[in-house]
Amino acid sequence: MLLGGVGGDAHFVGLTVLRHGLLRGGYQVIFLGAQNQVWDICAQAGSVDAVLVSNMDGHARYYLADLAAAQAEYGVRDRLWYLGGHPVLDDLASTVDELARYGFDRVFSRYVDLRTVLDLLATDLADRPPVRRPAPAPPGDRPQPAEPIDLHPGVAVLRDNVLSAWYTGEAARDQQRNTARLADRASLAAVQRESAAQGRLLIQPRTGVSGVKAQRRLFATLRDAGADVLSFQIDSLTRNNQYEEVERVLKEPRASELAGSLLNGFPAVNHGVEVMAGLTNEFRDIPFQVRHSTRDPRLLAELSFAAGISAFEGGAITYNLPYYRDYPPQHSIQQWRYVDELAGQYSRDHGIVIDREFFGVLTACLVPPCLAVVVNIFEALLAAQCGVKSVTLGYAEQGNRAQDLAAVRVLRSLAGQYLSAYGHADTAVNVVWHQYMGAFPAQPDKARQLLVGSTISAHRSGAVRLMLKTWVEALRIPDAEDNRDSLRFVRAVADRERTHPAVGLGEQDRLEQELLEAECRAILDHALAACDGDPGRAAATAVERGWLDIPFSPSRWNAGKVLPLRDATGAVRLAATGDLPLPAEVKAAHQDFVRHRPGYHGHQLEELIEQDIVTIARGRFDAWPLG
Repeated sequence: MLLGGVGGDAHFVGLTVLRHGLLRGGYQVIFLGAQNQVWDICAQAGSVDAVLVSNMDGHARYYLADLAAAQAEYGVRDRLWYLGGHPVLDDLASTVDELARYGFDRVFSRYVDLRTVLDLLATDLADRPPVRRPAPAPPGDRPQPAEPIDLHPGVAVLRDNVLSAWYTGEAARDQQRNTARLADRASLAAVQRESAAQGRLLIQPRTGVSGVKAQRRLFATLRDAGADVLSFQIDSLTRNNQYEEVERVLKEPRASELAGSLLNGFPAVNHGVEVMAGLTNEFRDIPFQVRHSTRDPRLLAELSFAAGISAFEGGAITYNLPYYRDYPPQHSIQQWRYVDELAGQYSRDHGIVIDREFFGVLTACLVPPCLAVVVNIFEALLAAQCGVKSVTLGYAEQGNRAQDLAAVRVLRSLAGQYLSAYGHADTAVNVVWHQYMGAFPAQPDKARQLLVGSTISAHRSGAVRLMLKTWVEALRIPDAEDNRDSLRFVRAVADRERTHPAVGLGEQDRLEQELLEAECRAILDHALAACDGDPGRAAATAVERGWLDIPFSPSRWNAGKVLPLRDATGAVRLAATGDLPLPAEVKAAHQDFVRHRPGYHGHQLEELIEQDIVTIARGRFDAWPLG
């Protein structure tokens, strides 16, 4: 089997599980990982019987345009070809048939379970003689640690090059005009400060479509439904800095007809400052944020701030390890330092506080909380070092309430302590709660049950803001009405919870907090001590040496030795600790948790991980949270 992802997207959990399933099924697997091009895949396909391709961002038409030519070039069309993942934005039969004509024997346009794939493979391969050729060498092992890079020269030196990366960049040059816009719009940092004082949970839906008119209608619908924060969700081509390709898509003959669905987000760089500024001006009473996973975020940040957007999400670790196969951490830190210095400059020179948010849970699927907390603190230190005065640290619930609430408490507490220790006590620390980020159940009642339990947990955690999910997550890409209905539903739950008395900490809450704090301090202190207290060097070194190891990351720089597993209560534990620098008693505690999980003995670890990944999606839970 040849297994790999195509395109810029790097969702990696399904590929990892499928890889283990194929190996358990007795197949030999050449695993290419994520972010391949069709020519790379076809070049490796000469010695295999079947090629399994995944695309997760809905742009398979674009990425697979040359597949037939590549298959002919390498003489591999007669292999068995599967396409899966989430390859289309719509789910029409005609679209699936169209993709099949690109050169696939089977196309799965939505989630398909491992057993189905294995059964179909066995059937489809039964009458095919196996290919007998020497197998190509698999991709290389993890790279050696990168050589130290030159010190970042600063915004003043690099700004001309950044603004000239695309023709819309010049409109962001005048920082006085940008500052006036920012001062005229609602500030997320200020709104979060006020809401925290009132104990009111802000609710923010994800909002990103390709057309300007469609984006305006979406914002209006959500504002009227009570959204507290609005966001430009950026498309995946822009995230990979493919502005020319975005331009081509936007100029397609059917662009006006399909304005809301041509891309899987808002192409901010191509639309430019004035378009975004016009939108933020229409909704100036609500703070805006840009959410994305851009490889080189510098131009996007310049345009965002120039358009009056007071919050920018992402960081050097959080938008590297979950999304990119070969992006050295030191280079990522260098790119993101520009964003933090630019935000710091607006604060220092113009009195405008830009909020910088980080998604610490990275791949978001079965991520042990200690890794989420450590990543957030590294990101906060890097931002504050550049003058950022407001950071928001992101945590996605994993499903055990005691563990999740402990994670938010430890995240907020340790971030404040480490920032203060490094001389940044004046940097405001907030926490944003992400409702469960794994695959949602398809049953509406189970999805609503998850939203209710998640909202209650968010309020009790003390998080200042909630990133909204919808009850149609498993069925389709949520539209404006889906977001509106879920927003109203979640707001009602949050308002009811606000009237209830605060819930005190129980014994399990304290135990989770003590364990988590010990884990986080061990990793942070080990990395910082090894790098003379330099947060940037410590973060990069921690990744390169496996002291910070994220499950299901596609990055070649990530060790990939840590394996997570739920225990009997639904809490996420470390079934394999890899090279994490944890105390022996902490490792022993995790092993004890895992051993007492029902079904642990007699099952392969990968089988149990697969169960944990699909259980929620299939609605096989009695209550949410799980424990």
